[in-house]
Amino acid sequence: MNTAIANPGAQMTVRGIHKRFGAFTALDDVSLDVAAGELVCLLGPSGCGKTTLLRCIAGLERQDRGTLYIGDRDISTLPPQARDYGILFQSYALFPNLTVEANIAYGLTGSGREETRERVAQMLELVGLVGSEKKFPGQLSGGQQQRVALARALAPAPSLLLLDEPMSALDARVREHLCTELRQLQRQLGITTLMVTHNQDEAMLMADRIAVMNNGKVEQYATPQDIYDKPATPFVAEFVGQGNWLPFRRSSTSHAQVGALHMRLAPDAGSADRGRLFCRPEAISVNPPVHEENLFAAQVREITFLGNRCRMSFELNDLPGHALTAEVAPESMPRLGSQSIWVALPPRSLQVFA
Repeated sequence: MNTAIANPGAQMTVRGIHKRFGAFTALDDVSLDVAAGELVCLLGPSGCGKTTLLRCIAGLERQDRGTLYIGDRDISTLPPQARDYGILFQSYALFPNLTVEANIAYGLTGSGREETRERVAQMLELVGLVGSEKKFPGQLSGGQQQRVALARALAPAPSLLLLDEPMSALDARVREHLCTELRQLQRQLGITTLMVTHNQDEAMLMADRIAVMNNGKVEQYATPQDIYDKPATPFVAEFVGQGNWLPFRRSSTSHAQVGALHMRLAPDAGSADRGRLFCRPEAISVNPPVHEENLFAAQVREITFLGNRCRMSFELNDLPGHALTAEVAPESMPRLGSQSIWVALPPRSLQVFA
């Protein structure tokens, strides 16, 4: 048996994957390249195709057309047991009548008793559950059960790890802690990992790159920072994080007309002549201490305290009926002074969508 924790990460290649269920197209020409040792998140709403893609890679669903490679090996038509991956489900999928050590050892067929015992001990140490080998899943917390499921997935030393909403059944605090631990472990092992999630915070926290999916297609495949700062489509802009939208028409190469207002645009804002301007709430300056471009008078409508920040809803005086949102630090609130404020929408923060 391979005594390594996991095989060296292998590149995974997804090319032109199509999958239909009757008249419904679940995957529409999906292609991805996942580098060796990389953690990629498939992010999107329910029904977008992310789980179907994971199941096609695992061999649990057969794609209608397209190819799948792990390294140089074509796995497109191989049965699941021949594809060399470990998989972790949101439901843990542990055997309730088996002990922790028996659950972890379940996939170690063909190994001797002593090898299996050593491997189970190694896995328990890896996931921080030494001393729990004789317990049953029902005696463990949700987080501990997920650690056992992870240990079982890693025990055969796969070259690819597939994670299907692995944290969705856990409460927020445990989920964040396990996300951090899993990311550290994945980096330590260097195992190529593909993770399905609908939780943007999980994706931002864990991923090297994110594939944002919608209606069976990948709308953007990029780093978390680029997904957030430079969304490629309106769907990505709306699905990841919060945003403000304003209707516009271009009045010159560098300016947009928004109602009665003129706003300067950055050179890389986009080329559309009309459509919508997009701006993140935290990019808006409220009562800036020095003059900034695109500075407008506004009226505060509502302020919500969110602990480490405050969310403020406001309307521009010369653009009534269009509620916008800004996020500011709590210590900035006293200097707002009244319902009448000035806000700046910096040109670098405005993005154009047709």
